[in-house]
Amino acid sequence: MEIIAASFLQKYSAIEILSSQWGVGIAAFIAALVATPIFRFIAYKAKIVDRPDDLLKPHKRPTAYLGGLGICTGLMAGLTTYLCFMPENSIDWQATRDALSNGQFDSLLKNPVWNLFAIMLASLLIMLVGLLDDIKDIKPKKKVLGQLAAAAILLIGGVGTYMVRVLTAPIGIHLPIWLVVILSAMGCLVLVVSTCNATNLLDGLDGLCGGVTAIISLGFLALAVWLASWGRFPGTDELRVGLCMAMAGAILGFLPYNIPPASIFMGDAGSMLLGFFVATMMALFCQEGNLRWLLAAIVIFALPIIDTSLAVVRRLRAGVSIFSGDRSHLYDQLVDRGMTVKLFYVLAFASACMAVILAIELRTRYALIIYATLFLFTWTLLWILGMTNPSQKSSVVGHRDRKAVTIHKKPADDAA
Repeated sequence: MEIIAASFLQKYSAIEILSSQWGVGIAAFIAALVATPIFRFIAYKAKIVDRPDDLLKPHKRPTAYLGGLGICTGLMAGLTTYLCFMPENSIDWQATRDALSNGQFDSLLKNPVWNLFAIMLASLLIMLVGLLDDIKDIKPKKKVLGQLAAAAILLIGGVGTYMVRVLTAPIGIHLPIWLVVILSAMGCLVLVVSTCNATNLLDGLDGLCGGVTAIISLGFLALAVWLASWGRFPGTDELRVGLCMAMAGAILGFLPYNIPPASIFMGDAGSMLLGFFVATMMALFCQEGNLRWLLAAIVIFALPIIDTSLAVVRRLRAGVSIFSGDRSHLYDQLVDRGMTVKLFYVLAFASACMAVILAIELRTRYALIIYATLFLFTWTLLWILGMTNPSQKSSVVGHRDRKAVTIHKKPADDAA
């Protein structure tokens, strides 16, 4: 009855919503498609490459980094296009100027222009932190500090500022605004760090992280279009759709150079940027104050979550740092059993479809039961298959998972 009643309130069709923003995805796709080979050329010239080894890096030849710069270029191009043609552009720009000149900072938190600028600035920061790690191999603590700084920019930009309400509102708890802000800030910080590291860990096979995240972006897009069709949150609705279009276009523009055998890797600059996008979308889905959309977003992102959880459990059981690298990730173990990257695309697609359908068709309580049942079944299956056991076939090395970038300036560096 809830779905039937709501159907009479529907204001826009999916075609109308997508047709108004197709240029965002096209701009992002073309920019990434053009920029990626340029950065690949620069990487090979500067010898910013990832050389194969016998353990964590099974690729056949030295491969360029800086693919993350190509993805970021596409994302920025798409979001800039959206910024120029976003609905009520002139009104939001004027409201931003008025709020800044009058010191009315509270009003900025719900301003789409302010939100978008914060997302773009934070995305650039997270990409630069990853790029620094690609080139200089910085310590995990410094990476986390960069991720926290990017999360802080999101909060200042009004993204995730009140996200805790998605948990308190459904059970009728009304917290003081200061407590809502504090708890939301803590949740946003944890969310950004978690998703950035989850996608970073997933970047272990050619085309894996990019392809899976492209599917995740499309799953988020489906949710965003559905929410925008009701027209209940002007500004936020369009922003979610535009962000998904830009990221999907950027990834698809990068993927032709990253599918096996990859000629360029995205590196931490790319994988952390993709994780940050996921965190941003989850925070934006909390804007509704309805738990069903956050749960759906989490399930769409299920594959990286499962892989990261397995890595943490495995390393804790082995008695080593959770930042240590090994070759027993979910994708490693399935590939060793004869699977291919295409299987992960299928799993990611199935997860996204299930999440979108259940979120739209079922009440939250029923969808939650199905999610929990599938979660327990998945973990039981992984435990039976021995995928939670510490790695036996390879020693645990260092704190990095896939790569240790070497900028080869002279032959003596090859021994590093």
